[in-house]
Amino acid sequence: MLDEQRIDETAQTSLAVTIYNDDLALIKDQRQIRLEPGDNRLAWRNVSVRIRPETALLDATESGFDLSVLEQNFDFDLLTPDSLLKKYLGRRVDVVRTTEAGERTTESATVLAVNEGVVLRYADRIETQVVGHLSFPDVPEDLRDQPTLVLHVQSAKSGEGRLELSYLTGGLSWKADYVADMAQDGQTMDLNGWITLTNNSGVSYRNAQLQLVAGEVNQTQPDPSMIAMERGTLMSAAAPIPRQESLAEYHLYTLPRPSDVLNQQTKQVALLSAPGVAVTQELVVQGQAHAYQASSGDGWTRLPVASMLKFLNQDGNLGIPLPKGVVRVYSKDSRGNAQFIGEDAIDHTPKNETVTLKLGESFDVTARRKQTAFKKLAGSTAYDYAYEASFEMELKNAKDESVTVVVREHLPGDWDMLAESLPHTKDAANLASWQVDVPAQSGARLTWTARVRH
Repeated sequence: MLDEQRIDETAQTSLAVTIYNDDLALIKDQRQIRLEPGDNRLAWRNVSVRIRPETALLDATESGFDLSVLEQNFDFDLLTPDSLLKKYLGRRVDVVRTTEAGERTTESATVLAVNEGVVLRYADRIETQVVGHLSFPDVPEDLRDQPTLVLHVQSAKSGEGRLELSYLTGGLSWKADYVADMAQDGQTMDLNGWITLTNNSGVSYRNAQLQLVAGEVNQTQPDPSMIAMERGTLMSAAAPIPRQESLAEYHLYTLPRPSDVLNQQTKQVALLSAPGVAVTQELVVQGQAHAYQASSGDGWTRLPVASMLKFLNQDGNLGIPLPKGVVRVYSKDSRGNAQFIGEDAIDHTPKNETVTLKLGESFDVTARRKQTAFKKLAGSTAYDYAYEASFEMELKNAKDESVTVVVREHLPGDWDMLAESLPHTKDAANLASWQVDVPAQSGARLTWTARVRH
C-alpha cells in the first residue's frame, strides 16, 4: 500500500466559500503539496463532514502538474472512544485498574460485544462492564481524527505546487435580515440590511473569501445530514458593504474581506445601509370571493384592518437587488425611543420593484361587513352560475386624525359593478378596490352591488 501524505490546513494557501440559500455551499480549498512521480495518496484533511464526495474536483492548473485522479475515498468514521471500541470488536485490549494503594494492574480481555454496553471475555470469566479503563495498542488505519478525503492520484513528474480541491457541501446557509427605522413623520425610513451566515458543516473555514448567491438554484434532493449539530452565535459588522453582481439568473454578493466562519456558529455582516427611503403607509381591508356565491344570513362580520407599509426599491438611497429575508420595522414613540411595530418576510426583490410589508392589524380603525341582498340569476352547477350580491361595509376610526382605508374585494369569474356608493378601480381581473376616507372619531359606510358569472 502506498504511503499516505497528510495534507493539513497548514498547507492551505487560499480558501473561498460560496454559500447558496438552500443548505448548499461550494468550497474551493487550495493547498501547497509535493508529488512524487507515479502514484501518490493524498489525505486531504479537514474537509466538510457533509461533503458530497461525488462533486469533488481536483484542479492542478496553477501547479503545472500533469496528473490524473485514479480513486477517491471520503473517510468520515471519526475517532471517538465509541468508534475506537467498535473497531476492536473480536480483538484483545488491556483493562487497566488502580488499587486503593495506588498500584496499577493490567489484564488482557477480548471484546465480545459493544451494542448496549461492552462485554469482555477474560481468561477465566466474562464481564459486562469495565472496572478501570481500557488500553488500546494502536488506532486502526480506517479511523480518522478529522473528516478526510483520500485522493489516489498519478503524477507524470515530481515537484511542489498548488492543488485546488473544489466540492459541494451541505451545512452552510445564509439569509438576509433587515431593520427599518421609521421617521416620526412616517414618510421615510432608514433601512439597514444584515447577512446572517450559519455553519453546521462540521468544520471551520478560516480566513475565507465569502460569496453569497441569491436565487433559487435547482438541485436534486440531497442525502439526509449525517450529523446534527447545535448552533452558536457571533455577531460582527463588516464595512464596506458587499459588492453585488449578476450571475446567470441569480445575484452574487462578495464580502469585502476574508472572514472566519467557525463550526456551529452564526455570523452577521452588513449588507446595506439606506437612509431616507420614501415609504407609503396603508390601511387595507380584504374581502373574499366566496361571499359572492351564496346567500349569507350571518349579519355583520368583523374584518381585520391590516397595517401595510410600501416602498420602491429604486436608485437613490436603495436600488440594489434585495435577497429574501425578514424586515423588522421600528417606530419612535413620543420620547424618541424606538419601538417594534411589526415584521414581514420579503422574497428576492430586483431593482425597481415595490416591496409590500404587512406589519399587523390596526387597533383604532375597525371594519365590519354584511351581505344585504343575494339573487341567483342562472345556472345549475358550479361552472355555469350567475349571481347578484349586495354588501355594506362600516368603517370606524377612533384616531384623532382622519385616515384613508383601502377596501379590496376579490370577485370570482366575470363580474360587473352594478351600483356603488364610491367609484371603484379595477386593480386586477378579479380585484376591485375603493379608497374610503374615514373622519377622525367617526365612521364611514361603503355599499356596492356586483353581478358575477362563470
